[in-house]
Amino acid sequence: MKNIKFILSGLVLLFAPGLMQAQLSAKQIIDKVDQNLSSDNRVMESSMTIHGRRASRTITSRTYSIGTTKSFTEYLSPAREEGTKMLKLEDQLWIYAPSTDRTIQISGHMLRQSVMGSDLSYEDMMDDRKLTDIYDAALIGEEEIDGRNTYQLEMIANVPDVAYYKRVMWIDTERFVPLKEELYAKSGQLLKRTTLSDVRKVDGRWFPMKMVYKDMLKQGEGTEFEITDIKFNQDIPEYIFTKAALKQ
Repeated sequence: MKNIKFILSGLVLLFAPGLMQAQLSAKQIIDKVDQNLSSDNRVMESSMTIHGRRASRTITSRTYSIGTTKSFTEYLSPAREEGTKMLKLEDQLWIYAPSTDRTIQISGHMLRQSVMGSDLSYEDMMDDRKLTDIYDAALIGEEEIDGRNTYQLEMIANVPDVAYYKRVMWIDTERFVPLKEELYAKSGQLLKRTTLSDVRKVDGRWFPMKMVYKDMLKQGEGTEFEITDIKFNQDIPEYIFTKAALKQ
């Protein structure tokens, strides 16, 4: 009898990590995702390839962000987009166009418009809040995606000012980054689908470097977004996050 107890105790210790992982609540899982994806600040360079009906085009940019309230993006190429800048302060967004030398504010229904013909809207780029601040999550299953085990979570908005009432997210069970996401309207209509890949460890955190966004209400093959360089916890001058910086 003692031998049986000893063997059972050994098996519990052997499988304890897996058991503990299986006992994670939906909130704990989302907390871990937020820890990977959120940061006090970051500087990021990226390319966005938009697949149109006739041709594809790639736009590169550099973005400075502080928390979830301040963001400044400068488009670097192609020549047609070079010098275009976007500034987000809290829930306000301004865009500067060098071709007209004008700064306009994007607000209201305009936030739902496409960014440069991509499958991303201004709302998508604006909302950088932690998932735990705006959604209640429930663990609804597990699934394998591209050889990785994932938790499948359903999240329902608990605040009114969100672009998507429901999100279904497939989260890597080891690295705690989303590998797939579906975004729904309150009516239940699927609005967008995102796949994430090329997960790398950056400054001690796991981060997906490639994303493919597909607006399910539009034709086309979607928009590929690739992070070419990202740095966290950088010293970012405060003057960058001013309207004056848009014209510099």
